[in-house]
Amino acid sequence: MDFQLNEQQEMIRDMARKFADERIAPMADKTDKEHRFPAEIIEEMGEMGLMGVAVPEEYGGAGMGYVEYVLAMEEISRACASTGVIMSVNNSLVCDPILKFGTEEQKKKYLVPLASGKKLGAFSLSESGAGSDAAAVSCRAREDGDSFVLNGTKLWCTNGNEADVVILFASTDPDKGSHGISAFLIEKGTPGFSVGKLEDKLGIRGSSTAEFVLEDCRIPKENMLGERGKGYKIALITLDGGRIGIAAQALGIGKAALDAARKFAQERQQFGKPISSFQAIQWMLANMATELECARLLTYEAASLKDAGRPFTIYSAMCKLKASETASFCANKALQIHGGYGYTTDYPVERHLRDAKITEIYEGTNEIQRLVVATLVLKGLHGKG
Repeated sequence: MDFQLNEQQEMIRDMARKFADERIAPMADKTDKEHRFPAEIIEEMGEMGLMGVAVPEEYGGAGMGYVEYVLAMEEISRACASTGVIMSVNNSLVCDPILKFGTEEQKKKYLVPLASGKKLGAFSLSESGAGSDAAAVSCRAREDGDSFVLNGTKLWCTNGNEADVVILFASTDPDKGSHGISAFLIEKGTPGFSVGKLEDKLGIRGSSTAEFVLEDCRIPKENMLGERGKGYKIALITLDGGRIGIAAQALGIGKAALDAARKFAQERQQFGKPISSFQAIQWMLANMATELECARLLTYEAASLKDAGRPFTIYSAMCKLKASETASFCANKALQIHGGYGYTTDYPVERHLRDAKITEIYEGTNEIQRLVVATLVLKGLHGKG
């Protein structure tokens, strides 16, 4: 069993780390406070191959794997969680399903510009009555000649305000329940498709979270992604991979919190010595580092299984669960180490705490992750033994 990174993996990690330190980190505070979408940073990331890491080069991507993707995601998210989730959605929830389920024409038309960063994608599954119960989609797609006409409202769409292309799920056959849901590719500017409310959020404030309104939105039949009635299956498969990306985002947030706590503890003087010399502080740092490494190894395991084409659903759920709770743990401890300073916006740990919380919620709440893990455990589908 080899736990060492290969040359390619070290290269993309180091490249992403350098870019994060030099270009993203200096803007992170402003991105958060001004709720500012980092457009110029995303453009540069596209040029570097970071918006389609695991997409083959023939379709505009970097031609690497999911291990490389999570290595880059952690570094980008360590500098700015908002930038990290923008990258995550485009890679995991948009490029990946088009690569898996798209026609050759769809790949050439949509995947190439998305993976190369020339366009940005979004994934729209949730509704007011369809959150954890994703099968309860009420948005309708009615067949009409050579088109589908869509009506309904979607919620919680990351990248929604800036996206050029959206993968959107609607019911084509309502009587069939989850087996009647289909996936569609919708382009920005399509008549009847508009952005509604933009959410004002606790964290990841540089990333837009939008409502979509569909009013007799007509799209051609060739814009259906995958087979009719297979949309729910496509969504579940896509979210399996997406959770690995969110785990990597959480690792980045947790690492940023640990780095900030270590630096502050070594500089802050109390009772004539740095607080890093006190056992209470040392134990918090030790626990943070240990939890992070556990989450990191689990995330790498899920990514490597995905790259190998082996079943990874339970590992995807486990790593998202572990990494997200670790991010919140690390951010909370980092703020505690900072004391009153950490509660102010003069230090970044309050941002890390706010950003960490969403990783426990989106792309499947941690309660849903525990349900997934428990279901597979009860079936005996867990572990390597």
